[in-house]
Amino acid sequence: MTPAAAAAAFLSPAVAVSVSSRALPLRRARHLAVRAVASPPASKVQPAPPPSKTGKWEWKFEDKPINIYYEEHEQDTSENVKNILMIPTISDVSTVEEWRVVAKDIVGRKGELGYRATIVDWPGLGYSDRPSLNYNADVMENFLVQLVNSPNSPVANADDELVIVGGGHAATIAVRAAGKGLIRPSAVAAVAPTWAGPLPIVFGRGSDMETRYGLLRGTLRAPAIGWMMYNVLVSNEKSIQSQYKSHVYANPKNVTPDIIESRYELTKRKGARYVPAAFLTGLLDPVQSREEFLQLFAKLDGDVPVLILSTLNAPKRSKAEMEALKGAKGVTKFVEVPGALLPQEEYPLAVAEELYSFLQESFPARR
Repeated sequence: MTPAAAAAAFLSPAVAVSVSSRALPLRRARHLAVRAVASPPASKVQPAPPPSKTGKWEWKFEDKPINIYYEEHEQDTSENVKNILMIPTISDVSTVEEWRVVAKDIVGRKGELGYRATIVDWPGLGYSDRPSLNYNADVMENFLVQLVNSPNSPVANADDELVIVGGGHAATIAVRAAGKGLIRPSAVAAVAPTWAGPLPIVFGRGSDMETRYGLLRGTLRAPAIGWMMYNVLVSNEKSIQSQYKSHVYANPKNVTPDIIESRYELTKRKGARYVPAAFLTGLLDPVQSREEFLQLFAKLDGDVPVLILSTLNAPKRSKAEMEALKGAKGVTKFVEVPGALLPQEEYPLAVAEELYSFLQESFPARR
């Protein structure tokens, strides 16, 4: 049983029956390009190479210092270097590791324009600190804005030439911040973008469900019972494996014991339950409807090149939201790649190829 299905069982027996049978998710655009990429055969994901540099950046929120983990991938081969910020898909097992192979592939390519990739863990996730904040979409947006604009951040020297690449909710939060003018990326790539958490995407946001979400969220955050419930819903290897095989990966054969063990260890870190409690119940959702989702991208029309990487095997509801972006205002290029909700980890080379092609097309003057 996936974490979302188990959470639904807590909310109501009727909801549990409903969930158990469905897969749950977790410069100027003149012409829209649409293309599909064939799915490669099943193969084990190769171990990600080590980063060139790792470090901690201090994010201050409500006067509290929070250590944010980041790592850099680069090769000193080009005089002209463009900076890429890669932000992981928000989930209960979110980690910089999902972008490592993509980052290494792109920075390792030879050309007149080189690339430096910085991957950053969200607060409350991955290897960053996990304080008991009241996490919501605004908090995550505040973090991203400070990260991009702070003079001492890992991407401080981007000189308004920063490319932002994100997966899932992370991509949508970045687009929202850019549409508000809070950050000024030179391009955005949204990989399997989502906007609704695992429970709201199935059961909606009626007042009765919001009450149940609040009950579940409060229980998960509670000192003693919270850990107990978190261990049942999320922090166990069977639950993580079920999640990956049902909707995170497209091909269950690509889910290896090493991946499950690595993600399980992340769920055991101090404070690990706070962000998942918010994500599962919809507090991290950057918008409330498909119409608002499309409007976010429309705000970037004519100003920022936007690539959408949809996936061939995303869960039905998440797939419908990605498909809604095909031909949408503000979308420069729409491509389908193999995968489900985490293609950058399951099929990193296919994702890297599309990202690199998009970068070449978006910045032709430097080719």
